Amino acid sequence: MTDRVSAPEVLTPAEPRRRETLTEIADSVPDDGRRHSEWGGRARSLVKHTLLIVAGFAMIYPLLWMVASSFKPDALIFREPGLIPSATTSENYGRGWYALLDPFSHYLMNSFILVAGSVIGNLVSTSLAAYAFARLNFRLRGLWFGIMLMSIMLPIHVIIVPQYVLFSELGWINTFWPLIVPKLLATDAFFVFLMVQFFRGIPKELDEAARIDGAGHIRIFFQIMLPLSLPALATTAIFTFIWTWNDFFGQLIFLTDPAMYTVPIALRTFLDATGESSWGPMFAMSVISLLPLFLVFLFGQRYLVKGIATTGIK
Repeated sequence: MTDRVSAPEVLTPAEPRRRETLTEIADSVPDDGRRHSEWGGRARSLVKHTLLIVAGFAMIYPLLWMVASSFKPDALIFREPGLIPSATTSENYGRGWYALLDPFSHYLMNSFILVAGSVIGNLVSTSLAAYAFARLNFRLRGLWFGIMLMSIMLPIHVIIVPQYVLFSELGWINTFWPLIVPKLLATDAFFVFLMVQFFRGIPKELDEAARIDGAGHIRIFFQIMLPLSLPALATTAIFTFIWTWNDFFGQLIFLTDPAMYTVPIALRTFLDATGESSWGPMFAMSVISLLPLFLVFLFGQRYLVKGIATTGIK
């Protein structure tokens, strides 16, 4: 029995030209359904973006109002709630800078010292603790990891009294040590968990290859894990900077000497120190205190988004 092989379709030289002509004619015919679909998609996109712009403006309106109020005279701040004042002045920044016992730069420097110690402490301690949970095998590792996660739900108000008693016995009140030393002990469980998730996403084959070359845990940690964990480290540093800079409760408890005040405490005592309702200078110093946060977020946004995305999918 002979198999029949169908001959391939042979197109005449005019056939491709004819098909292209038919395609052009079909494309030139108006499609009302497609047009309605395109217009409907554009309308939905326009409405969505409009709502997002309105919601975004509503969220940043208090910030814009504070910036505008920093250039208003005190008598017009609450009399004119709009963003465009009828009269402007730049004296609020000069008055606010020297309104307290020390220039405002003194409190900015105290905050920078505290933030630097906290960032370094968190980067060192949380990365080491995360490497232990992610790569080392020790007894009751799962139990200790669960206890560490449970500490996230522990309110700071529960532990602030025993911490104050302990640091008072050590003579650390009115120093930065009560606010920096806990960071060196990996007390921020959120960052430990974030680093653990990132370390678990790094292939273990890299560790095995390093062990074949004779590397130990210290060399693996510093030469393999840390260079590959730059997004997670940047996320930890940015969040630590923002939370420490804005922290008020802990700094208020441990720092009672005006010479040790940081920016949040200095802003709280602003009105009491001047003896009058100097809202303009206080808003001016508030704007200045937001500049470091804005710059850190502006230059670290790329690493922040990448760190959150890469740790969230592990």
